[in-house]
Amino acid sequence: MKTQMMKASVTALFTLMSAQAFAAQEVTVYTAFETDLLAKFKTAFEKDNPDININWVRDSTGIMTAKLLAEKSNPRAEVVWGLAGSSLALLKEEGIIKPYSPKGVEQLREQLIDGEHDPAWFGNLAVFNAICYNEIVGKQLNLPKPTSWEDLTDPVYKGHIAMPNPASSGTGYMQVSGWISSFGEAGAWSYMDKLNSNIAHYTHSGSKPCVQAAMGEVAIGISMATRAAKLKNQGAPLDIIVPKGIGWDVDAVGLVKASEASQRIVDWAVSKSANELYVQAYPVVGHKDVKAKVPNYPEVEKSMAKMDFTKMGIERVSVLAAWSEKFDSKSEPKS
Repeated sequence: MKTQMMKASVTALFTLMSAQAFAAQEVTVYTAFETDLLAKFKTAFEKDNPDININWVRDSTGIMTAKLLAEKSNPRAEVVWGLAGSSLALLKEEGIIKPYSPKGVEQLREQLIDGEHDPAWFGNLAVFNAICYNEIVGKQLNLPKPTSWEDLTDPVYKGHIAMPNPASSGTGYMQVSGWISSFGEAGAWSYMDKLNSNIAHYTHSGSKPCVQAAMGEVAIGISMATRAAKLKNQGAPLDIIVPKGIGWDVDAVGLVKASEASQRIVDWAVSKSANELYVQAYPVVGHKDVKAKVPNYPEVEKSMAKMDFTKMGIERVSVLAAWSEKFDSKSEPKS
């Protein structure tokens, strides 16, 4: 009996030691990825790395960026994965994310990664804007199809255009940034003054202007290209236009606290396996060899504005304050 008890104790001890030896190390990852993507990414990563457990902390881009800045002196995140490139550029300037060269970085599209000295963030996927033009409404109202940003300042479009408020929508801010990049500071503000004369209203959602165009509530919506393609695939009478200087941003990954485990998460986030998951939801991803053909998704890459993500992050507060002072009176009420 005593022998059996000793054997049981030894077995229990080895079981405990094994469990401790193989217990997954938890890594805290801050993210702004859509909630429905988190379980998919976590499951795939942990299948490849069973000794590491991802602890997601999720919020919107603006709130997550503010949280990381507030925690600068005592960071709680170890990795930031799925945050806008403009936010990560600001976090790099503040010393919050650290330079790191992940495995496989040479396989990434150069325009989607940190182009500054000592790269610290790496794009997983890119999001783009587009102009959604309702062909039926346009014909009914005798509104020509626009082909350039300048076309939208024609008085014929007065009251027929919706776009996102950049102070409440990242989609809106990346288009304002695209205009600043394309037209210069003075030219962009002059352009937005003219465009504002034709704006029916500014929305607090990046996808809403295209939804409104699809429903015929406005003739034209400046909005997200992914939403435009989805609506057209559902039968909406939309023509999707991508003029030169289209605004865009990336969701990217960066290292906050260097460790073997946190570096492996960054490595996996830029891997081909991860990109094959990203491309299921977004047609343009970081890896050069991973592509998807989405029906009615426009050819965006030839029309990309030359975005300065560092400037975009640093000047965000001042640009949005100036925009709000000039144009916020046409914004829809916040629900």
